[in-house]
Amino acid sequence: MSGTPFKDHFSARAAEYARHRPLYPARLAQWLAGIAPTRALALDCGCGAGQLATQLAAHFERVVATDASADQLRHAQAHPRVHYHVARAEDSGLPGHSVDLLSAAQAAHWFDLPAFYAEARRVLRRDGVLALVSYGVPELDGAAGLALREIHDRMLGAYWPPERAHVRSGYRTLDFPFEALPAPALRMQARWSLEQLLGYLRTWSALRGAEAARGAGAWVEVHEHLRRAWESEGPAGDARCIDWPLSLRVARMPG
Repeated sequence: MSGTPFKDHFSARAAEYARHRPLYPARLAQWLAGIAPTRALALDCGCGAGQLATQLAAHFERVVATDASADQLRHAQAHPRVHYHVARAEDSGLPGHSVDLLSAAQAAHWFDLPAFYAEARRVLRRDGVLALVSYGVPELDGAAGLALREIHDRMLGAYWPPERAHVRSGYRTLDFPFEALPAPALRMQARWSLEQLLGYLRTWSALRGAEAARGAGAWVEVHEHLRRAWESEGPAGDARCIDWPLSLRVARMPG
């Protein structure tokens, strides 16, 4: 078991996380299932509100979804083939060599990686698949897109936890002591109004840090900056296309 303290950036806003995080493309779960040795059991670590776990359930007989935050799991989406329980990624509690796919979506940069990789080697069956998924700054056309990048880089830049650097690099800077498999180019996409996009920004760990340092004015500044840019090009209620390129680090566990 890892002795590293659990870095909990999201429990305080677990309900917002469940409502406002974007959904992974269906092709991601389909592709992961297609390269797994069988489709008996998938383990999704750091599952949050179950955004990926519930999609994996369309392809696997059983999905175990774990998160160290009980608050996150209280808001997770129910599914008859997804079994949620509170556990750290480094100590799943599953039997050895029982898992076909071990996934961690937008979560591995928070883990104690040596302990997590030891757990992956323990629970994955021969030829089982380890998949780390991440996504960075959302992309949006026009003035609102420029404002979004400015919010991320300048207005909140000093408040991102250091682990965010791995997300910015597409996990290329994340230690990954395995032979990586080629992965498809995938993107998440959503059509959101300004209110929906602001809800997503409320889930950012950097915003929590900014509010702790500067109070409620930090959110007011972010809200007004994005609102002005958005409404310079149309009504706040208009739905606009937003996408997030996915980064995947995927490996097959040798026997």
